[in-house]
Amino acid sequence: MRTVYLGTSGFAAAVLRRLAASPHRPALVVTPPDSRRGRGRRLAPPPAADAARELGIDVLQARSVNDEEVAARVRAAAAGVGAVCAFGQLIADPLLGELEMLNVHPSLLPRWRGAAPIERAILAGDAETGVTILRVTAGLDSGPIALREPIPIAADDDFGSVEPKLAALSGELLVRALDLRAAGELALTEQDEAKATYAEKIAPEDRRLDPSRSAAELERRVRALNPHIGTYLTLEGDERLGVRRARAGEGDLEQGALETGGDRLVLGCGSGTLEVLEVKPPGGRPMPAGAYLRGHTAPGRAL
Repeated sequence: MRTVYLGTSGFAAAVLRRLAASPHRPALVVTPPDSRRGRGRRLAPPPAADAARELGIDVLQARSVNDEEVAARVRAAAAGVGAVCAFGQLIADPLLGELEMLNVHPSLLPRWRGAAPIERAILAGDAETGVTILRVTAGLDSGPIALREPIPIAADDDFGSVEPKLAALSGELLVRALDLRAAGELALTEQDEAKATYAEKIAPEDRRLDPSRSAAELERRVRALNPHIGTYLTLEGDERLGVRRARAGEGDLEQGALETGGDRLVLGCGSGTLEVLEVKPPGGRPMPAGAYLRGHTAPGRAL
């Protein structure tokens, strides 16, 4: 089946590669314009654009897929269906009414609609997450479900380990949905609105590890936001110490106190303690807590 693919991120690029290897190889990939990224703020294309060019697929970079000239290019591709993954633009009529579109969403809808479903699932302590293929409608991730498949979230999983598993599953599930649609066997089921939850975008304040909270919650926060966003402790003097890995434990240590001993760095929390296993000093590279303690003055408190 001839398709058009709309995607932006590295996750979307991984799904595109699987789709391109199937009988549903896209005739066109639509993705946003180049943007400034990274420390050097260099202008760079979206990962989906890079992947499409490597695969020899036509690329259309556009600020809005709803612009008439862009929509006309999509129509000219003569696709039977559109596939959408981590695109970042709302698709509106008339294009939405003209071309059926299937969206790849990395959560078990209706749980965690919205911008940060992987992070929010880990933050909430969910035992599982997964992938949903749904039809795109005017609402936010609220269209009827075609396919849905779970994967477990292990106790030591972080974003960096969960995202690749979901990307691989997303590609397989999208191809399966398109196979079923081509055979006229794709069934859609409406979502239960009463069970909907929203995965709000990660805000700057979500990165701070507040010692007044429980150690278990802070460990989930570290796992949810690393390695792509990062978490940190605010130390005395308003210095930030990045925290890449941590482990919750029992213990009775004053809230905010940072206890050191050998290679260990332990934070007193609202309940329990958080052992900081890997840190990122300001301007430095990630390193084990022991290596940090050997080269720096031990911090006294976290605020």
